[in-house]
Amino acid sequence: MSDHETLREHLLQLEERLLKPEIRTSLVELSNLLASDFFEFGSSGNILYKDGIEADGIGVVKMTLSDFKIHQLSTNTVLTTYRIFNEVNMQYSLRSSIWKLSDGQWKMFFHQGTPTQAQ
Repeated sequence: MSDHETLREHLLQLEERLLKPEIRTSLVELSNLLASDFFEFGSSGNILYKDGIEADGIGVVKMTLSDFKIHQLSTNTVLTTYRIFNEVNMQYSLRSSIWKLSDGQWKMFFHQGTPTQAQ
């Protein structure tokens, strides 16, 4: 497996972890995955900052991830892009995240969700 493919698989696993209820409802787990200066432009139009995450986390979702790609921005920074199908509200969105490698650990620095149509 190439370095690119290994990195792609690792970041895919991290993105998928962030969809799991046990991760989304745990401040400890979220702290391990989100950079201290993390922020998000949600598909709802809301802006979320890491320090604004409540004690019960970021809410449980049922989503399916597809079309996952990575785009290396620098040695320690990667943009991930993919599609999400939200099985609760039956909506699709395009997603992008910026991951930064710090102290040997990849952490999400930025995330954006943009509503879209099915394809």
